[in-house]
Amino acid sequence: MTTVSDFSLPAFRAAQERIIGRTRRTPLIDAAPVKEDPAPGARLLLKLDNLQPTGSFKVRGASNTLMTLTDAQKQAGLITASGGNHGLGVAYAAAMAGSPAVIYLPTSTPAAKAEKLRSWGAEVISAGAVWDEANVAALEHAERSGMTYIHPFADPRVIHGQGTSALEILEDAPETDILLVAIGGGGLIAGVAAATKAVKPDITVIGIEPTGAPTHFESRRAGKVITLDRIETRAGTLAPRRSDDLNFDLIQNHVDNIVLVEDSDMENAARWLWFELGIAAELSGAAAVAALMTGAVTIPDGKTVAAIVCGAGTDGIG
Repeated sequence: MTTVSDFSLPAFRAAQERIIGRTRRTPLIDAAPVKEDPAPGARLLLKLDNLQPTGSFKVRGASNTLMTLTDAQKQAGLITASGGNHGLGVAYAAAMAGSPAVIYLPTSTPAAKAEKLRSWGAEVISAGAVWDEANVAALEHAERSGMTYIHPFADPRVIHGQGTSALEILEDAPETDILLVAIGGGGLIAGVAAATKAVKPDITVIGIEPTGAPTHFESRRAGKVITLDRIETRAGTLAPRRSDDLNFDLIQNHVDNIVLVEDSDMENAARWLWFELGIAAELSGAAAVAALMTGAVTIPDGKTVAAIVCGAGTDGIG
């Protein structure tokens, strides 16, 4: 059984080495100068993982996982369920390996993401209204077919891969005081927080969830993993009804706070990213900036805050 003790700095460094040449070392840029500063008095850095292949950080975890599979596991094909971005990461990894890929999506997934998945050669199957329901169908398919299932957030190899983003941030800006990370299932923030605290224990890590999918916010309040009764957000990549004990434990150990933002807040932040910096982000990709713009997170003067723009999209355009 995997425990939080398995997420040491050497494990993240090993993942970083595995994915060289398969993912991009994305830029960390200063937001300034801007007309409307969401963190006045502080220095705001943006980690542009929306510039990864397929437009999301998810290629990190998928690529790291691929590099640990046997030839037989690759030949069997890769299968997963996704709100879109993890599916794209798995489809990308499968394409790099010459393996077939099957991606289950909830019916709420935008058609553009399904088409993008097909463009990477994946078979796309719609099942269920939310990720959790699509995931049940994907697991049943994997059992029947013998395909290699890759969990979007509760697989240690995926978490190690996602944490490589934090290593890059602290290599480029070791002075970073605060790190802002969107939360869906919790794979990104679990990896980023564990890797960050391994390098710089006194850094503050804050997670951001939609008010319509407060999976980890409510789990933290309950002291255990809970299942939401319903999902009410347009940010489909941040919308599981339930996470996993592994992610919960890592987040409990390494994340200092979790705050909530509205869909409209993320949309406003996506517009800000586009009009101020020409960065095309989806709602999830703008969540960290939304937390600053709404005051859900306030940054003391003179501090350096890094926000991960985790996914590309057109929510701020038009």
